[in-house]
Amino acid sequence: MAAAQRRLSLSASLPRLRIFGGRLIDPSSKTDRPMDLWIDDGSLVAITPPGERLAGFSCDQEIDASGRVICPGLIDLCARLREPGFEYKATLESEMRAAIAGGVTRLVCPPDTDPPLDEPGLVEMLKHRARNLIQAHVHPLGALTVGLKGEQITEMAELSEAGCVGFSQGPIPIANTQIFFRALQYASTFEYPVWFYPMDPWIGRTGVAHSGPVSGRLGLPGIPVANETIALQTVFELMRVTGARVHICRLSSAAGVELVRQAKREGLAITADVAIHHLHLIDVDLADFDGNYRVLPPFRSQRDRDALRAGVLDGTIDVICSDHAPVDDDAKQLPFGEAEPGVTALELLLPLTLKWANESKLPLIEAMRRLTVNPASVLGRDAGHLSVGGQADICIFDPQDHWTVSASQLFSQGSNTPYLGLELQGRVQSVLVDGRCVFERANGGFSASSR
Repeated sequence: MAAAQRRLSLSASLPRLRIFGGRLIDPSSKTDRPMDLWIDDGSLVAITPPGERLAGFSCDQEIDASGRVICPGLIDLCARLREPGFEYKATLESEMRAAIAGGVTRLVCPPDTDPPLDEPGLVEMLKHRARNLIQAHVHPLGALTVGLKGEQITEMAELSEAGCVGFSQGPIPIANTQIFFRALQYASTFEYPVWFYPMDPWIGRTGVAHSGPVSGRLGLPGIPVANETIALQTVFELMRVTGARVHICRLSSAAGVELVRQAKREGLAITADVAIHHLHLIDVDLADFDGNYRVLPPFRSQRDRDALRAGVLDGTIDVICSDHAPVDDDAKQLPFGEAEPGVTALELLLPLTLKWANESKLPLIEAMRRLTVNPASVLGRDAGHLSVGGQADICIFDPQDHWTVSASQLFSQGSNTPYLGLELQGRVQSVLVDGRCVFERANGGFSASSR
């Protein structure tokens, strides 16, 4: 019903398209071979061998995907759109354009806006504005407590009706465990998922870097691994009592990965994700005190990074996300300890995942699983796959395209990334949302309907 309403809201009829010449990769159906795709009224109506014609089908548009990969639109479980309240950092328009340019057709935005997403009206406004842009599908997380203050549980039922896919504190831990316990009880009663950032409210609260030899040598206050593991042990104990379903956000340590692995073996209803930059960078990279490396949780040791990579490979960590957080230049051009945490990452999610997969010798179809079908499963949405009758949210990318990251190359309003100047391989060329081509890099970027 929602998809139908979305289509009716478009000012022009949806075109009939054929995508040909490309390599179809769909982890859901284990498809990895050349195929042509046929799209009508926003849905995928046929998948045929290369060159085969579809009887009675007349195309309004054809997309030549020769030498490129055709895959489901990427699904990002964490992208801060900075509205409402932080428009000086970025706008909904700029970050939705960044999402599409990165091949992301569906994203989750955390509740830590200003004001936080703790009222149905705010959620409805955000979803309405996003729909009008005719770009990516937006799924807000509602605030777990009023104002994210950790003192009073929000009206989860009303927020869910307004469109929230789950509830979270974002990176703002609840100090009162009794409040957290009651929130999990309430969520469990109505089968609402809770998205949990494993951060202890006290240990390492003034830290800015991973506790270890590097932070000691650099004179930076540390955030120990215990900040993550104590929080994980707490939420697992509360899950055992309440039966709540929890998604663990942004794992950063080897010890944290092992705790999640054990909890999954126990049968707790958990899923987990990791930010793509944590699969590449470590605390040693902070040596130049560049504020673009200031993130939360912090980059940890090489051992931790290797454990995160292993956790993604063996399925302990279900999803790779961007953890996109555009920050204005003034907030990054400060001494490292004062710089605001966060990186711009929507447009780098795909090439950095390809880089990780290549280094890990992981087949492309398995790497794409962490960006498509797995996050769709966490969301509980029928998405992240390409099948006849399904929604035509499609990403087409060139896996051989080499490009250098620069502020001028990014559509995001934020240029706060540690990868500036780095050459990456793999770039999005075309994107379809609801069967409408909203982005074509070769033709200058965005279609008129998505501007």
